[in-house]
Amino acid sequence: MDVQLAYGRNGLHVNLPEGCDVVTSRFVPGVADEGLALQQALRQPIGSAPLVEKVRASDKVVIVHSDITRATPNDRILPVLLAELEAAGVARKNITLMNALGTHRPQTEAELRKMLGDCIVDEYRCLQHDAFDDDILVPLGNTTLGHPVRINRHYLDADVRILTGFIEPHFFAGYSGGPKGVLPALAGAESVMTNHGRAMIAHERAAWGITEGNPIWEEMREVALLTEPTFLLNVTLNAHKQITGVFAGDMLAAHAEGCRFVRDQAMVGVDAPYDLVLTTNSGYPLDQNLYQCVKGMSAARQIVREGGAILMAGACEDGLPNHGRYAELLRRGGSPQGVLDLLAQPDFGAQDQWQVQVQAMIQLFADVYVYSDGLSDGQIRDALFEPCRDITKTVQQLQEAAGSDARICVLPEGPQTVAYLKNAA
Repeated sequence: MDVQLAYGRNGLHVNLPEGCDVVTSRFVPGVADEGLALQQALRQPIGSAPLVEKVRASDKVVIVHSDITRATPNDRILPVLLAELEAAGVARKNITLMNALGTHRPQTEAELRKMLGDCIVDEYRCLQHDAFDDDILVPLGNTTLGHPVRINRHYLDADVRILTGFIEPHFFAGYSGGPKGVLPALAGAESVMTNHGRAMIAHERAAWGITEGNPIWEEMREVALLTEPTFLLNVTLNAHKQITGVFAGDMLAAHAEGCRFVRDQAMVGVDAPYDLVLTTNSGYPLDQNLYQCVKGMSAARQIVREGGAILMAGACEDGLPNHGRYAELLRRGGSPQGVLDLLAQPDFGAQDQWQVQVQAMIQLFADVYVYSDGLSDGQIRDALFEPCRDITKTVQQLQEAAGSDARICVLPEGPQTVAYLKNAA
């Protein structure tokens, strides 16, 4: 059977044994007119007055947008939002676009132009958050959990603070979007590391599709509310990156409605665990590097049997990557258990530890193979995975090893589909 995987920029066809289960989200077509849908949401928001009634012509406005590792269609969303602000009389010189990097690397000029469009880059002030720059971080005290909070000064100094992004299932924050646009997106590195700390990541409710009772998401909510965001504009997307829904207005109310919409289309129950799960990281831009691909592995982990196998297909055109500390921590740990032992050392804390922690927990549960045109076998092994150069051949080999009645599942959209075991729900 031929299956199309979301892989890199153009997808990947693979030939798999007959009888494999292909599990995908419920397909929702894109809205008929994206511009109109966005405009209507801004004018008829959820739990809030229309955007034009929330701003004055003299206001300083900051619009927070997702970075290049996210699939948010900034170049389609932002022009409509900016037109609405212009209709309210806000001058372009009073508007700042803030690239919400968290601890990710900054974008190049070319990347910003591709993300936002030349018109926005040329005509508006565009800044990039730096979680390591003390000069732009303002202390806001500690959270209920005792974690320090510092947030971007430019965002806090604005009269109007608008969060944008898209909502998808998230492997430890429950869902993306909403308050995640402040923490980790605009926070200091220490705030990100404590929010994504070892005990937080290990919490049983820090998982796909869970917000309430999830200490990571609840702290994100607490910090975001502390900054008093003015307005939220989040969208949902289908596998073709078309906008399927627009959720604008009050941060919590609009985000909650968007999460319900995503849950209905993304959550798919299966009857029993699989011996092998072939997954992706939803293609570009989400599979730019192996660090991000841990999300797709986590999606597969939900339905693979203990001792089974996961095969990840991710293009990884940005490598492991070379920036950040993901590769370094894996090298220092030397093995999945070694990674967890490293993170458990007293007072240990490092950027990207959350990703290697999740990866190690997955690998202690199931074997993980990686297919990637962007990585060498050596790089894959350095990241503690087994390399795969032929998906069809590897699937056949793993099927033979598991026995004639081996159960195989394919998640062609990766973490855009949240599969779960019905009897464990």
